[in-house]
Amino acid sequence: MCGRYRLSRRKELVEEYFGASSDVMEWTPRYNIAPTQPVPVIQQNPKQPRRELSLIRWGLIPSWAKDSSISAQMINARSETAATKPAFRDPLASRRCLVPADGFYEWTRSGRAKQPYCFEVNHGELFAFAGLWDRWKDPSGHWVKSCSILTTAPNVVTSAIHDRMPVILDRADYDQWLDPGMTNVEAVSDMLRPCDARIMRCYPVSTRVNHVGNDDVECSTPVELTETQDRLFP
Repeated sequence: MCGRYRLSRRKELVEEYFGASSDVMEWTPRYNIAPTQPVPVIQQNPKQPRRELSLIRWGLIPSWAKDSSISAQMINARSETAATKPAFRDPLASRRCLVPADGFYEWTRSGRAKQPYCFEVNHGELFAFAGLWDRWKDPSGHWVKSCSILTTAPNVVTSAIHDRMPVILDRADYDQWLDPGMTNVEAVSDMLRPCDARIMRCYPVSTRVNHVGNDDVECSTPVELTETQDRLFP
């Protein structure tokens, strides 16, 4: 599962890294991005060879949904079953996106206590989750774009904390993943594998990140666990 993540780069750096143009006026660095919030995604323009960055809702609302409440259950899509699930089948075939990030969080629990951990690639470099998107028309007739982050089996870094991890795409796969003309589901599904554990790290962070209202650099700053916490958590 991926229920919180970080994108602490400025908009200009995200655009440069992904080679994307944008009509987003501003993106304030975020350290505690949560479901239902607007998040940056990279999509391929279907008519021109260019990538575009835009803000859409995190929590996919299928085009056939009766209302938006379903999005809370659609923040993640299991890569193993996405091709057969009604909500994700068509997006996997033709509506794929990149979700830029530079860290994500998972938690361990002991009793009522939850200890968060931050996961990074190459000590905090930008990367992209594999995302799916869709459009839904609300009762007032406005189109709402939304997305889901695909998950897969954990690697050795993430397995100590959680039994799932978000799909972090290889940079070499970005073009094919975004290509709206690539409708071979088996081919794109081959990209949905665990990230190479050798380029990842994990460290404990402050419980500030447990609360959605906290969104600052302290949410992902490494902390020292006490001796008691060391016994409770991995």
